[in-house]
Amino acid sequence: MSIKTVPTFKYERMLAGHGYRRIVGVDEAGCGALAGPVVAGAVILPLNSRIGGLRDSKLLSESQREELYTLITARAVAWSIGSASVDEIYALGIRQANYLAMRRAVEDLSGIDYALVDAWTIPDLSCPQKGIIRGDQSVKSIAASSIIAKVTRDRLMKTLSQQYPGYGFEKHKGYGTIEHKQAISLQGLCDIHRLNFHF
Repeated sequence: MSIKTVPTFKYERMLAGHGYRRIVGVDEAGCGALAGPVVAGAVILPLNSRIGGLRDSKLLSESQREELYTLITARAVAWSIGSASVDEIYALGIRQANYLAMRRAVEDLSGIDYALVDAWTIPDLSCPQKGIIRGDQSVKSIAASSIIAKVTRDRLMKTLSQQYPGYGFEKHKGYGTIEHKQAISLQGLCDIHRLNFHF
């Protein structure tokens, strides 16, 4: 069953009505993967922007995400990427590494007044924030950040597939597919596998 929710600027407009000017959407990609970093996107969109087809990145094809990435990065007021490495995921745990990546993405931007975050609230963030369940499906700036994060991470995993051939990272992007698990069984773990996963 397809999800028909269309993201809006409802939250951003409400916050703008309370005087907030630089309102950023935040989301991550790669939290559930077995390999590779977690990557977060942070995007400030103009409230009059019209980017057709803006959706949660998981509801889009790869070609749709790439096309929207180009539009978002061209039209955003500002955008940034933050990440947490495999070593940081292992040392901190995936949730804390996730927070770290999102905090890095937000704090790479200047003068942020307020952050709208998909599902979470980020500890130690230097601005007010609100976590919104399924925010990537309902909030435009979060949907945009989900696309930025996903495309950036997918591109990185394709590059890493050349450094670590035979695992299929260019296809599954490090997620726990049957193909990926079979490759681990045959070749063992490589340097970008998260050492504390179980399957």
